[in-house]
Amino acid sequence: MNRCKSLLSKMWPAVAIASSVAAGVIVAGCGDDSGLGRRYKITGKVTYKNAPVAHGTVNFIPTKPPPPEGRAATGEIKDGYYSLSTAGNDDGALPGDYNVAIVAMDVDMSQAVAKTGLPKIHEGDAAYIKAVKSAKQLIPQKYGVSETSGLKATVDGNKTVDFNLSD
Repeated sequence: MNRCKSLLSKMWPAVAIASSVAAGVIVAGCGDDSGLGRRYKITGKVTYKNAPVAHGTVNFIPTKPPPPEGRAATGEIKDGYYSLSTAGNDDGALPGDYNVAIVAMDVDMSQAVAKTGLPKIHEGDAAYIKAVKSAKQLIPQKYGVSETSGLKATVDGNKTVDFNLSD
């Protein structure tokens, strides 16, 4: 019995270290439940004629690798700044090459909502479509389509990607 205690006391530090390392590997290996690979934090600033864009969206559309391996990432612009999400909660973007689309407009939904009498309207409603068509564009429309925007980005680590837009 003493021999077992002696052996156990000698092995205890090694067992404790091995258990700690194994637990750390298990915890580090556990990501979110999206099933997606590692994403990188991408943030940046969007300006038009050197002034911050007040609001809008930034969309990273994957080109390499293309979908389904590549997944789009999007971010809401607030006072000129954005942070990308692929599965939510500013989780970033998958590594790869992207075409970028930026949409920024002021849409007045007050008349559209007033016509329906409801607090919200659906995107397919005629009043909604009319409001969007008459929206004031905050940036040139060419930036709203990834194939015509001329904007590109490569995600290969955590970084800042700024867009200074012009006419």
